[in-house]
Amino acid sequence: MHSFSRAFQSDLEDLMRWRRDVRRFRSDPVDEALLQECLDAFLLAPSVGLSEPWRVIRVESDAARAAALDNFTEANDDALQGYSGDKARLYAGLKLSGMQDAPVQLAVFSDEGTAKGAGLGAATMPEMRRYSVVSAIMLFWLAVRARGLGLGWVSILDPARLSRDLDVPANWELVGYFCLGWPETVDDSPELEHAGWEARRGSLPIETR
Repeated sequence: MHSFSRAFQSDLEDLMRWRRDVRRFRSDPVDEALLQECLDAFLLAPSVGLSEPWRVIRVESDAARAAALDNFTEANDDALQGYSGDKARLYAGLKLSGMQDAPVQLAVFSDEGTAKGAGLGAATMPEMRRYSVVSAIMLFWLAVRARGLGLGWVSILDPARLSRDLDVPANWELVGYFCLGWPETVDDSPELEHAGWEARRGSLPIETR
């Protein structure tokens, strides 16, 4: 079995540490060849039954971007109503999307009706298709960060509304909306941690049965 050097292992750990959810982007364009290099990471990803259920929509038109931004704005306003006091004030000050600045925006779906893979591994756990898409996204995220780019995952959205606005097939389920570009700054710890929203665990809790 091929093994990797300690230097590679250390670099990989650094890459994982510096992979952050980016919400503040410069307006510089991303070279198409560079973007394609990153997207090719999807082709290396594992998937249940080798179904490769990921479906990627590049959101480029003014109309599509405006619809996505309106979706986020309304969902974010609704989310704010769920907090009160100090938490509400803190939430209101958070920047939770880079949709107004990021030069590249992608909507990633799971094709829940794909025939590829013949249903292997998904009959008992159909959600494995979406888990496969998440695995592919993480490889993509690492590829993006390794090239100095940043990626931000926007989860404050109405997925059914976004699916309608992007006119995708009915059996596609939204997994995530992503903003990609050159980050204004880089950091090795989450922005939410800096803002005081939540603290990251220092150790992994493991239970034994």
